[in-house]
Amino acid sequence: MSSIEAGPRPLQVSPLIKFGRWSFLIAGILYGSLHHKRLSRRENARREQELKEKPIRDAKLAEEKRRIQEAEIKMLSETLNTVMK
Repeated sequence: MSSIEAGPRPLQVSPLIKFGRWSFLIAGILYGSLHHKRLSRRENARREQELKEKPIRDAKLAEEKRRIQEAEIKMLSETLNTVMK
């Protein structure tokens, strides 16, 4: 092996810069944790509300589907009656 180094030697980083980096890292982790908790609470409340409203929404959808099917059957029967004549 040759005695040539692969790259330049690392610089000495100021303790103030190191402290700032670690402080921002820890602050970012804490902020992310608190933000996640807040959003999780909001999402859980929304899910609970949706679970309460689900039977009502399902009943409305079933009624709408039934009306559409009845209208379609009526239209088809009218169409077939006119074709048969």
